[in-house]
Amino acid sequence: MIVLNGITGLTLLVGALRYREQVYNLKGASAYLGVIIPLAGLGIVLPRYTTSAPGGEVSPLVAVYLIIMSIALYGVFLAIQTLRHQSWFEQPVTEAGGEAAENMHGDLQVRSLGYHALLLPLTMLPIILLSKKMALLVDHGIGTLGAPQALSGFLVAILVLSPEAMAAVRAALENQLQRTMNIALGSSLSTIGLTIPAVLCISLFTGKSIELGLEEPELYLLLITLLISIVNFNSERTNVLHGFVHLILIFTYIMLIFD
Repeated sequence: MIVLNGITGLTLLVGALRYREQVYNLKGASAYLGVIIPLAGLGIVLPRYTTSAPGGEVSPLVAVYLIIMSIALYGVFLAIQTLRHQSWFEQPVTEAGGEAAENMHGDLQVRSLGYHALLLPLTMLPIILLSKKMALLVDHGIGTLGAPQALSGFLVAILVLSPEAMAAVRAALENQLQRTMNIALGSSLSTIGLTIPAVLCISLFTGKSIELGLEEPELYLLLITLLISIVNFNSERTNVLHGFVHLILIFTYIMLIFD
């Protein structure tokens, strides 16, 4: 909800307010949604309707299948993105003379694999530690105010996603909407594609049950979000309306937390 509606809606809105319309690569957006939809449907919708485990839980058989399915889908997508169809995820050159796709990142310096392997965990560590400390503060404030417990996870998730959100907004303001798509839709894909197998592996290892299936209100909101994403990303240009609709959906999600 935060990524597909919050971050995406905000970036589409601020970009459209500055440039009226923005262009992106339709094939790239379709590829993202083509993987996000089955991952969401099989991972957090289907478990609500299986009969082998109570509620939204999954049986060991279903858990193993979802782990393999999620990793396989995510792996094939990465192969498509980085090897076979890189051009799908590059900023298209407009007729008006936009920047060439190879220059969309400015004077970016290409670093070695070891450089990124070292700096990736080092840059993530401060965010993780800060989120853990903030979670204690948020939980205390929510308990004092008597606010819904779900609000705690929502606020901590916003903190964790804030670097990606700022990068996506900056790209939109620079009229590089494809970079925004890569950040927002890529974040949504990695979140669901890697979280599901991770929590299921922990569940199988520790013997603790995990409830993956969403409740009905969240199911309906997820369905609306996916349908709106398909409609909005069905053309190569975005406008203010696209961003506003996604923001309405994230506001609806926040309202449901308090309902």
